[in-house]
Amino acid sequence: MNILAGFETFLYVISSSLFYPVIIGLVLLTFWIVIFFGGFLRELLERRQGIYRHVERYDNAINSKDFKEAPHTLEIHLERLLQERELELIKSLDKIRFAIRVGPALGLMGTLIPMGIALSALAQGDMPKMASSMVTAFTTTVVGLACGLSAYLMSMIKEKWVRADMREMSYITELLVKQNSKDSKTQTEEVDDEISQETKI
Repeated sequence: MNILAGFETFLYVISSSLFYPVIIGLVLLTFWIVIFFGGFLRELLERRQGIYRHVERYDNAINSKDFKEAPHTLEIHLERLLQERELELIKSLDKIRFAIRVGPALGLMGTLIPMGIALSALAQGDMPKMASSMVTAFTTTVVGLACGLSAYLMSMIKEKWVRADMREMSYITELLVKQNSKDSKTQTEEVDDEISQETKI
């Protein structure tokens, strides 16, 4: 029994020591959600005005001097650049997806830890401490769920934006590749015509 009680005490100490890191994590997550929402709102307004920054950056990149100087390997370079930009867009969703999972988890931890402290205070007859712990428990639950819900709603819209941008970048790439192949075909035909004329002469 003494060994079991020692294990229980050890687990209680670990759980109690995690209380402040969980609270700090929830506070930081809340601030991050607010900052992310600011950037999300700015992007929403820009898209309503017809400004698509990721697509514009990609369009500027494929129109750079490096690609124009290598027409024969244009398709390979464009494919590599397209994959890099798509990977960047997908990675941009990782943070908000992380918040979706971490918010409720921290909220649950912030609920269970104070409830253990509250039960311990109840056993000792310390009602003010118990009431304070219960308030903290319910508050952390609300904050954690609110962060997770906000992150989920924003991620749904962000994923639609990412898919739309990737589709538009693929369209621009295919258009440029076809234009390049058409130009190459035209140049080849001109060279063939010149050779045939020289042969006739």
